[in-house]
Amino acid sequence: MIAIRPATAADAAAITAIYAPHVLVGVASFETAPPHAPTMARRMAASDGLYPWLVATQGEESGGVIAYAYASAFAEREAYRWAVETTVYVADAAQRQGAGRLLYGALVDTLRAQGFTQAIGRIALPNEGSIALHEAVGFRRAGVFREVGWKHGRWIDVDLWQCELGEPTSPPAEPRRFAEVGLVRG
Repeated sequence: MIAIRPATAADAAAITAIYAPHVLVGVASFETAPPHAPTMARRMAASDGLYPWLVATQGEESGGVIAYAYASAFAEREAYRWAVETTVYVADAAQRQGAGRLLYGALVDTLRAQGFTQAIGRIALPNEGSIALHEAVGFRRAGVFREVGWKHGRWIDVDLWQCELGEPTSPPAEPRRFAEVGLVRG
C-alpha cells in the first residue's frame, strides 16, 4: 500500500537519494551536481508554509519514501502568485507502481484547495512516462522550449504542461498557505 503525507525535514536525505540519479545520469533535472540533504532541507523550508512538499511511502506513512512532489512559485513577479510550478520524482525501484499518480494527484488536489489557478510542469524530452503522468492528473501540453538545456553532451527540449486548477475570479482571492489547508486527497 502506498501512503501520501506532507514531507518533513527528516525526509530530506531520502528525497535527495531519489533526486540524485536524475541529476547525475538523467535529463529530467538540469542541475549538474546533486544537492546534499541539508541543501534539500533548506529548499523545503524555503516554501515557508505556502507551497506543499509531499512524499509517497511504501506501506504505512512512516515507511520508506519512494517518491516526492512539490510546488514552487511559477515566476517571481507578484502578478504570477496564483500560478505554481510543479515537480514530481519517483525512485527508480518504485517506477510504474502507481506512486507517482497518487502523489501528483494529491498535489494537484491540494493546490486547488489552496486557491491556486494554474499549475505548470516542465518535462525534459524525451520522457513518455512523465508525459503520461501529467496527462493522467489533468495537465495539457502548452508548448515547447527547443534546445534550452545542454546536458550529457546534447541539447534538450523542454515540454511545458499546464493544468487549470480553478476558475480565475476577478479579483482573485489570495492563495491559502499549505500550512493552513494541509494535504487534500481526492
